[in-house]
Amino acid sequence: MTGDIERIAAYRVKTFGAEEKYSHNHFENISLIIVDEVDRLKMQGLEQLRDIYDQHELAIIFVGMPGIEKRLSRYPQLYSRIGFAHEFDRLSKDEAHHILEYKWHELGLSVRLEDFSDYEAISGIIRITNGNFRLIHRLFAQIERILEINNLQSISLDVVNAARDSLTLGIK
Repeated sequence: MTGDIERIAAYRVKTFGAEEKYSHNHFENISLIIVDEVDRLKMQGLEQLRDIYDQHELAIIFVGMPGIEKRLSRYPQLYSRIGFAHEFDRLSKDEAHHILEYKWHELGLSVRLEDFSDYEAISGIIRITNGNFRLIHRLFAQIERILEINNLQSISLDVVNAARDSLTLGIK
């Protein structure tokens, strides 16, 4: 990991030009590090992150699957530095509607709830994803692909089902 950090710092110097001076403190302009899928890190990686935290004035956010807090609690040197843990619940129906409206607009479409087709598609997406934000994002990547391939201008339940079928979900 340290080698990767050095490569990132060297790339930054080359990218931004000669006026930026090379620094041995690779973290001097960094105030936050977000580590996704922290549950996949081995102990050595976690220890390096703890060392970075100890040596530099920055914040680290760990993002992981449910149960990661219990795993991290087995490492008291690291766990004692964790301020708090927050487990995100699935999106509520209102939150899901808000995200779906945004996704519709992102595709250049407008939601018309008075149109039964839009209502049916939204209901189908909420049922399929069960409020899982990541799954909504993955499903919309497929919806966009299907709309483009078939030159469609609206999201119907058939499009949603085709998108669902192209994902590996284990849901029917």
